[in-house]
Amino acid sequence: MLVLAAGLLALLSPLVVLRWPAGLLLRRWRWAWLIWAALLLQIVIIDVHLPGGFAEALHLATYAAALAFVWLNREVWGLLVVGAGALCNGVTIALNGGVLPASADATAAAGIDPDHAFANTAVIADPVLPWLGDVFAWPDPMPLANTFSVGDVLIVLGVGIVAWSGSRRIGAPVREGSAAAEPVQAAEQ
Repeated sequence: MLVLAAGLLALLSPLVVLRWPAGLLLRRWRWAWLIWAALLLQIVIIDVHLPGGFAEALHLATYAAALAFVWLNREVWGLLVVGAGALCNGVTIALNGGVLPASADATAAAGIDPDHAFANTAVIADPVLPWLGDVFAWPDPMPLANTFSVGDVLIVLGVGIVAWSGSRRIGAPVREGSAAAEPVQAAEQ
């Protein structure tokens, strides 16, 4: 939930300086359903108890769907940064049996119960690429306390770049139906 909230803040951050992410919101995304399916499945695998091995397989499938979406829309500024973060997480998850390894210290700092049924992240013995796992903590007294990884940071940073690269001044006219939502030039008016 922490990464989702941080991503939403990054997405809305242009509003702070009276800009809106027009390029992001008005763009015709290729296969947009892939990213929505990946997000929905992430929520399901965390909140619903699924049979052994099935949750891990679905978890990997969400990263495959997200990376496919990124590849199909790779011309968008910042989306490759999102893809790099997803790739870091996805490869690490694949090499660790379907979960992102977490640091015991980060998990304790975030107040996470290590005996939770299935979680998308877990403290595991002898993880592969442990430095790409959830090694950072948003500590327990803070809202949305959780652990996060280098890949998560790249994902949120990439979302911010995508939002800002297509942002427009609030109130600036845009061409209707334009994929990039470019502002209308004064000469055209």
